[in-house]
Amino acid sequence: MIYTVQIKVMPLKELLDPQGKAVLSGLQNLGLGIIDDVRVGKNITLKINAASVEEATQIATTASQKLLTNPVMEYFEITIDM
Repeated sequence: MIYTVQIKVMPLKELLDPQGKAVLSGLQNLGLGIIDDVRVGKNITLKINAASVEEATQIATTASQKLLTNPVMEYFEITIDM
């Protein structure tokens, strides 16, 4: 079965997010001062041919840990659409 896997990659909460700060500054310059914080990340979509949801999750986890994220600076969350 083919599973569509969404991987959300975000900067660790403890780290400064320069891109998020730049976006926040731009939004405030547009008069949207009611926005308090912005975090900018990535969304990665994979189509995985696997025998089960568990196998698709394991494949996505391995891909995330080995290639798609930098664990020193980022964390990831996996969602599988069926």
